[in-house]
Amino acid sequence: MQSPHHDPGFTVRLADAGAGPQDAGSTPTGSGRATAPRGFRQRRRNRHGRGLRGELMLPTLPGYRTRSDRFDDFVLDSAERLHDIWGKPLDGVRFAVDEIPPGLEQLVADRTAAPMGSYSPATPDEGPVITLYRRVVEQACGSREDLQDLVHDVVVEYTAEMLGVPPESLDPVYRRRY
Repeated sequence: MQSPHHDPGFTVRLADAGAGPQDAGSTPTGSGRATAPRGFRQRRRNRHGRGLRGELMLPTLPGYRTRSDRFDDFVLDSAERLHDIWGKPLDGVRFAVDEIPPGLEQLVADRTAAPMGSYSPATPDEGPVITLYRRVVEQACGSREDLQDLVHDVVVEYTAEMLGVPPESLDPVYRRRY
């Protein structure tokens, strides 16, 4: 069982909480019946204290962050960049990340391209929402290095659609690799 990746106390447990330290295989109970054999993880022994003691990956190492965390950071960086440039018009805008677009099965059946994001106009209850679809953007990207550029371009396109301006006038580095 793993705790969420963003908790500072990230740990990996090999055995269930209810399983006690017992020998491998079947063990007779007090009534003379044998219990069912336990799984591999429950049979595993920790000889001489050589088992897992702490975190597998320290939070300071690059492997600690997941792909979805990095993608969220890319979206946040792009949104902050646009907010620094435009300021007031982007105050109530929410940027969200979903795994896949709704109705993806139907899009695949119709052989149409899946959208990389969507824009939902403001409602009386909440402001406008720009949603990026992580899996679609990652699939469209050729390499890991190009992902940040593609995420920025998608954020700029949907923000430009929301503001009703061309994307080139929204951000000077739109469609240019930096």
